[in-house]
Amino acid sequence: MIDAPDIFIFNTLSKRKEALVTAESDRVTLYVCGPTVYNYSHLGNARPAVVFDLLVNLLKTRYSEVAYARNFTDIDDKINHAAAAEGSSIDTVATRFINAYHRDMDALGVARPQWEPRVTHHIPQIIALIARLLKKGHAYSHKGHVLFSIASYPEYGLLSGRNMNSVSATVLNDPAPYKRHPLDFVLWKPSTDDQPGWDSPWGVGRPGWHVECSAMVGSLFGSTIDIHGGGQDLIFPHHENELAQSTCAYDGQLYCKYWMHNSFVTVENAKMSKSVGNVVLVKDLLTDSSGAAVRFALLMSHYRSPLNWTAARLEESERTIERWQRLIKTSGCLPEVGTHGTQPDSVFLAALRDDLNTPGAIARLHECFRELATSRSTTGRKGIASKILASARMLGLFQHHQGTADTFENTIKPSSVKWIEVRIEQRNIARKAGNFELADIIRSELLARHVRLDDTRSGTTWEAIAQPSANREVV
Repeated sequence: MIDAPDIFIFNTLSKRKEALVTAESDRVTLYVCGPTVYNYSHLGNARPAVVFDLLVNLLKTRYSEVAYARNFTDIDDKINHAAAAEGSSIDTVATRFINAYHRDMDALGVARPQWEPRVTHHIPQIIALIARLLKKGHAYSHKGHVLFSIASYPEYGLLSGRNMNSVSATVLNDPAPYKRHPLDFVLWKPSTDDQPGWDSPWGVGRPGWHVECSAMVGSLFGSTIDIHGGGQDLIFPHHENELAQSTCAYDGQLYCKYWMHNSFVTVENAKMSKSVGNVVLVKDLLTDSSGAAVRFALLMSHYRSPLNWTAARLEESERTIERWQRLIKTSGCLPEVGTHGTQPDSVFLAALRDDLNTPGAIARLHECFRELATSRSTTGRKGIASKILASARMLGLFQHHQGTADTFENTIKPSSVKWIEVRIEQRNIARKAGNFELADIIRSELLARHVRLDDTRSGTTWEAIAQPSANREVV
């Protein structure tokens, strides 16, 4: 496995494409910034989840161990406001939307990482990291606030490429009075009586946003990781600040060798915005479209290119998925394809190794399907179909192909099939009546029993899915 060809990724830090060389030859560490859980997930949350899920699938072809963590930010002013508005705790709000995020990402075929750390579970580590920065002279305190001093880190701005002497006049002219420099950022801030807070050497308070990820990375992986991922909007200030504080906390040791960022998502050529009313929620898309189609639509553009979400894009994705499924089913090879050990198509795989070139990989899949449709040899069709399914599954598609007895025999008892069909019919009745809350409850109930639904224009289908691995944990 470790003798596979190199994987190349674009490194935001170096501003160029580089061959991936990890600290350990057969292990790669990956940390991705996850959502702030105060609402349902939208396309902007879904894109990095899908992109880095694909990266994990690719990394598994090269490394025997892929150590992957994606966090939940569960303490934030927006969560505080949501909890106050409904008279509940921040844990209640965060847990509700973590569960909703899991349902949405499960439907998109996104495997759960090995670790899903929550900020509120790492307050002692955060406090320890802040104390370390204070001791080393990289931070200072003022009346319950603790701030990082960017003057203590001369390379500040290296990741984002920003010139700190030419930041906006708004930032420079309106800094908090206790800041030594306008760009010094908060590591710890005091909490009022009506805000969540934890005891600390600086009084009752809560962490700043940027220090949270540094503490969780350190807790899981130590001072250095191989790859750090997230959306392009996180490059500055979040990842810039994270890089600065982590490098300083560990005496200049390399914090992360490769930084990967996916580009923005727009909707019908407009930025998603609540004020405009064009925020597209994943759960809403799933009422009329299959999770596979939404996932495929997100992968049709290269991850570093802006993605313009349109109804036409999703319709094209649905048509492609349906056509591919039909070609596989009519190939005459279904019972024997996708067997253990089958490798993805080599040209397809080479495209993904080149900085996750999904447009190139998808183009190759189209070619493979054309070869399948025109092949007159049964042996030839079997070989092509096997490579197609192995390739498609790497993209996160056809992970459990419907229609084969083997798929369901090992996961669903025959006596349960009738119950599943009854629940699906009850869900369809609820949807027609506009009772989408009940429909969501039934979907979640089935998913908890490892049955995934796909709503297509021709009706609702279901498939058995693998049970979550025992080593996945929320920490």
